[in-house]
Amino acid sequence: MSQSLDAYLVLASLLFCIGTFGFLARRNAIAMLMSIELMINAVNLVIVAFGAFTPELADRASVIALIVMAVAAAEATVGLAIVIAIYRNRRTPLVDEYHSMRE
Repeated sequence: MSQSLDAYLVLASLLFCIGTFGFLARRNAIAMLMSIELMINAVNLVIVAFGAFTPELADRASVIALIVMAVAAAEATVGLAIVIAIYRNRRTPLVDEYHSMRE
């Protein structure tokens, strides 16, 4: 079985589309954060795939992937902390209810 860059790109685009749909269709803040993480992982898969198939990018791709993972972990931490703080005040994880916070 030959490995192809196209297979990785198709898988990454499928994961990114699922994440985009999950972000746009869900109103639950935690589900939206999970969808963002799925999109970030799809981008990370593309970076690693290009690093594996392009010899000039072999070393740099793994470093970029590690940086993306660190940023994703920080984003998840901050996002979850914000969601928990809002949940304590409003008692709902639904994003539609957050617009009343402006008042």
